[in-house]
Amino acid sequence: MNRFRNIRKQRKGIVTSDKMNKTIIVSEIKKVKHPYYGKSITKKTKYMVHDEKNISKNGDKVFIMETRPISKKKCWRLVSILEKSK
Repeated sequence: MNRFRNIRKQRKGIVTSDKMNKTIIVSEIKKVKHPYYGKSITKKTKYMVHDEKNISKNGDKVFIMETRPISKKKCWRLVSILEKSK
């Protein structure tokens, strides 16, 4: 049971909203190939992320990691800001 404890998912994305207190919304955009037609499709996933110090702003590229559930929809936390928005 303990061997799975430190395996946590990690994602990179762009902050799309920072209006909430200690919470940001991060969009992860990835290109996948359609299984039958072979065409590239853009898929977007939104995550609610815990930002303890309210340091990230709209447009920042961030690195997030999975964590214990903090609220009903929030189970990701901010690890670092990779690139600040202009």
